[in-house]
Amino acid sequence: MTAATSSAVSAPLTRRLPLELIGGWEGGLFAFMVLLYLAGVYINPGFFGTTDAFAAVMRDAARFGVMAVGMTFVIVNKDLDLSVGSTLGLVATVFSIVFAETHIGAGLGAALFFAILAGLMIGLINGVLVTMLQVPSFIATLTMLFIGRGLVLGITGGKTISFAGKARDHEWFFAIGERGALGFNNQILLLIVVALVGMILLGKTRWGYETYATGGNEMAAGYAGISTRRARMRAYLLSAFCATLAGLMMIAQDKGMTSQYGQGNELIVIASVIVGGASILGGRGRVVGSVLGAALVVLIDKVLREGVPTTRIVRIGEVEMQVQAMAQLPPGAVPAFLGMIMLMAVLIEPWVIRRKLLQRAWARLRGRPVPRPVEIGGIAIVGTQTRGTVAADRALKGGLVRRFFARRDAAALILAVVLWLVGLWLRPDFWASIDNTFNLMLAFTEVGLLSIGLTFVIANADIDLSVGAVLAMSGAVAAFMMRNMGVDPWLAVLMALSAGALAGCINALMTVRFGLPAFVATLAMFYMARGIGAWIVAGRQLSGFPEVFNLIGRKLIEALRHFGLTPAPDSLLFTLSAALSVQTLFVACLAVAAGIVLGYTPIGQKVLATGGNRRAADYAGINTARVRFTSLVFSGLCAAMAGVIYIAFFRSFNPAAGQLRELDAIAAVIIGGGSIFGGYGSVLGSLAGAAVIALIRALLSLQIITAEGRSFVMPQHWVNVFVGLILIIAVLSDIWLRQQDLFGRLRRRVRKRLGLARKDAHA
Repeated sequence: MTAATSSAVSAPLTRRLPLELIGGWEGGLFAFMVLLYLAGVYINPGFFGTTDAFAAVMRDAARFGVMAVGMTFVIVNKDLDLSVGSTLGLVATVFSIVFAETHIGAGLGAALFFAILAGLMIGLINGVLVTMLQVPSFIATLTMLFIGRGLVLGITGGKTISFAGKARDHEWFFAIGERGALGFNNQILLLIVVALVGMILLGKTRWGYETYATGGNEMAAGYAGISTRRARMRAYLLSAFCATLAGLMMIAQDKGMTSQYGQGNELIVIASVIVGGASILGGRGRVVGSVLGAALVVLIDKVLREGVPTTRIVRIGEVEMQVQAMAQLPPGAVPAFLGMIMLMAVLIEPWVIRRKLLQRAWARLRGRPVPRPVEIGGIAIVGTQTRGTVAADRALKGGLVRRFFARRDAAALILAVVLWLVGLWLRPDFWASIDNTFNLMLAFTEVGLLSIGLTFVIANADIDLSVGAVLAMSGAVAAFMMRNMGVDPWLAVLMALSAGALAGCINALMTVRFGLPAFVATLAMFYMARGIGAWIVAGRQLSGFPEVFNLIGRKLIEALRHFGLTPAPDSLLFTLSAALSVQTLFVACLAVAAGIVLGYTPIGQKVLATGGNRRAADYAGINTARVRFTSLVFSGLCAAMAGVIYIAFFRSFNPAAGQLRELDAIAAVIIGGGSIFGGYGSVLGSLAGAAVIALIRALLSLQIITAEGRSFVMPQHWVNVFVGLILIIAVLSDIWLRQQDLFGRLRRRVRKRLGLARKDAHA
């Protein structure tokens, strides 16, 4: 062999990397992690300068890294899994209930079996919902997130379960959470094994090729003979299995569990995969990048949480003393930063990589031809467009009763009436009172306001997952300005509304201007707004607002009395004002105005047209970008209104305000006849859906009196399970009964068979 031949053969081997396993992106991540760790050593050498700090970062990153391996398959597939945190929590709960001597007290084998079975069942349900039943992945897994969280709270009763004593009899399993012979935690070894297996599966096997093809172009992959449904189902099972392993790793480490296990982990895992180089648009990502992304996110979390050592001078009488202290960021700063990191990481794909931003800038500097950007395809999770239905056709003809039952919001209206009658049947002595009726309306106010704004967003075929967090952030702004700054209440309200509108503007910019999927942009805002709200009030509860402000959340009679307009004591006006609240009147006025705009003005028709078929709406001359932008801003404004009313009603602000309200509001709109694919929605239906949720919560908290004189109340922890189940049923009904006309197809098939049978009989 000549030297030239030898050089030609060896050259490719020296410069070629196994790009399906590792590339330059991972090298950049590793270099950035080293610099960040060195910065941590400089800021806080007492912690980061020790080997314990590195071991703690790697131990915590191990669990998130394992979950990120499974999430990589899902995101490369152009899907999403928001249920991994709940899966981890449910797996830990099932294991603890089965294993702990305070509960079932079974053996380790049985506990592992049922825990793994529970985790895989969630993955299977996610896969069936997304692939077979055609539910958008973010709504399917969001629903499973809340159902799983509800199951954890319901099963544990919100309590901690510990089994440290029994764990000593099974050292081989619980050693997973201990320091091994090599000097570091055994969870890191498990991460290495899972990462290697994931790298090989995604980069070197048919499973991986099918995953990349499905995420890159699902239709082309189908034409090439790939079973894209099987590839997506497999990804959800892998994601659930990895979340199950992470749950068992936490159990092995803590030898017990709390009801908060896994809460918020979905953001960290998704951020890890995106930071690791995967594309939310599908078709790109590597396991090693996701694992490094998990380590980077955990490292950022550690650097932000540990703080900076400081020395303060404390004067006691005539003596000055130096006191060692730690300057830390306020509560809420960490989730706010993580939300920002996720948002920036997601923007890298469409605005830096696919548009070849760096290459184009370098070419301009050198005076070379500028490379053309990569064509950006469809957005992840676009889903099916809403189509006309048989029910919609029937709504245009027939009698009054037939037209009513053909309405999309008829089911919600009927269900609300039925639930109220159930309450009347269970407790007629309490339920029928006018005070109870209006108290129900007070409980319904928050969800009602959020659902009004979300009606416009969902009718646009978008989504806003941040409304509950924006409620908390806006409430924090108003509370802080009144309590800590002494600002006039109405100026504080104006600033709170401005904060909500600003959050809506950011959501709209990310979604409309930068082209991010709405669920990704608003999920990032969910964490940013929640963190900023806690940051503003330093994680504390605030109270002591001016009484004129608190009137917003009081009964109407109190407001009239404050302004010297009290009606006669025995008059009907006095009775109504004593039962009716100011916030109920406000919601009613806003609902009437929004209902008229959506149903009877050109603005509303543009909203429905944009959601029904955006391209056709563009061709018709509708500025769909402006319509979507306005709807998202209005949603943020409605959430801010809910935040103001919340602190006025409770006369205090709690950083946990608005938790889980986003699911309630989305469920209210869908139950009320809105379509998650856009094109439909009514304010009346959304309010009826909100009433259904408020009535379910009221019924579950109702004290039932038995015939023997005993009483019982259903546990509130199960509420989210019921709401999640109703939401998924409503979405499936929209897809299969309204859009796919399942009953109509079955009816036509039966008629066809009957017709053929008659022909055979005549023959």
